[in-house]
Amino acid sequence: MELISPDFGLIFWMTIAFLIVFFILVKFAFPVIGKTLKNREEKITEALEIAERTHEEMRNLQAKNEELLQKAREEREEMLNEARQYRDKIIEEAKVKAKEETDRLVESAKETIENERKAAMTDIKNEIANISIKVAEKILEKELSSDEAQMDYINRIIKEADKQ
Repeated sequence: MELISPDFGLIFWMTIAFLIVFFILVKFAFPVIGKTLKNREEKITEALEIAERTHEEMRNLQAKNEELLQKAREEREEMLNEARQYRDKIIEEAKVKAKEETDRLVESAKETIENERKAAMTDIKNEIANISIKVAEKILEKELSSDEAQMDYINRIIKEADKQ
């Protein structure tokens, strides 16, 4: 029962024992524990700083990536526009060349047709002349079968030639 109702001596020695243990703890254990806690706090602070820097770097990298992506999109769009312009230019040049070639072919065909028409007209005129000469020969053979008719015809031609 002494522990339940302690007397003055027990309290005195327990207090002295507590103070000795407390002094030993303060002298030897608390500085080590404090130092360990301080080191741990510094490491945690460093880890938080590193995490913050890493987070900031990640945001910067993400911003740079967005910039690069936007730049790549713009370059792609520019390249597509240049390709469209080049395609349109090539198509326009092909149209112009095709028109020129068509015009040249049409002009060549017109010239050929005109030349063929002239040649046909010349052939027709020559044929008409040949037919006319043959008809005239037949008529003259029939009409100038006698010497007297031939002399009348020659005199008439001479008179007509004199009038002209």
